[in-house]
Amino acid sequence: MGNLIRIGALISGSGTNLQAIIDSCEQGKIDGKIVFVGSDNPGAKGIERAAKHKIPTFIVNYDSIIRDFKKDQDKINLPFCFDEKDVISKLSIFPEDTDMQKIKTFVYSRVIAEAKLLEEIEQYPFDLLVLAGFMRNLTPYFIDWINTDSNNPRIMNIHPALLPSFPGVDGYGDTFRYGAKIGGCTVHFIDYGEDSGPIVGQRAFSINEEDTIDSIKKKGLALEWELYPECIQLFAQKRLKIITTSHINGKGEKTYRRVVKIINK
Repeated sequence: MGNLIRIGALISGSGTNLQAIIDSCEQGKIDGKIVFVGSDNPGAKGIERAAKHKIPTFIVNYDSIIRDFKKDQDKINLPFCFDEKDVISKLSIFPEDTDMQKIKTFVYSRVIAEAKLLEEIEQYPFDLLVLAGFMRNLTPYFIDWINTDSNNPRIMNIHPALLPSFPGVDGYGDTFRYGAKIGGCTVHFIDYGEDSGPIVGQRAFSINEEDTIDSIKKKGLALEWELYPECIQLFAQKRLKIITTSHINGKGEKTYRRVVKIINK
C-alpha cells in the first residue's frame, strides 16, 4: 500500500455508501483514510456510523439556514469572496426560462450554507471529497473552492442511474417508471450541472417483469457498494485523467465534452 489519500465525505441520510467506503479503507481495498464526515441533516444516521469508527463529524443544518434566509432576506450574510455574476453564469441546473429571482434565492441560500460547510471542511486537509448520498446541489461557489485545478477535479458523486439518463434525486424510481430494461449506477465527478460531470465508472443490472422499485433499489445498492470504492481507489492510484474530446453535432457545430480516461498501471 502506498501513501494514503485523505478522503472527506458529505452525507444526508443513512450512509450505506459511506459504510462501504469506510470498510474498504479499513480492509485495504482503498489506499485512503476518511478524515471527516459532514452532513446537511442533523438526523442523518450516517453520522453515527462515522462516530463508531472515530471519524470526526459535523452538521451544517441546511433546512434551518434556508428557512432563516427566506424569513428575512435583508439580514443575509454572504461570504466576502462570493461573486454573484460568476456563480449564476456558471450554474447549469435550471431550465433557461427559470425566473431569475428563483435562481438568486437558490444561490444566496445555498452559498450561505456552503460557506459554513467550507468553514468546517477547512479544519481537515483532504485530497478527495466524496458525496455519499448528499442530497444537495452544489453551487459553482463551492465547487470552485474545492476544484482549484479544473483538470484535477476533487469532488466525486455516486448516482442511482446510468447517466446521462435519469439525472436528479430519484434515479432508480425514474428508471423503473420509464419501463427501462436495464438499470444501474454511475460514479462521476461533479460539475456545474445536475449529475452531468465526467463519468468515472458504471455498473448495470437487468430489470425483469417481476421487479418492483424496491427490488431494483436493492440490486442497485449492492452494485453501488462495489463500484464507489473501486472508483475511489482509481483516484488514489492517480489513474484518472480528464481529457477533452470534440465532435460535430447535427447542426455542423463543433462541441466539446470532458471525459475521464482510466490510465493502466
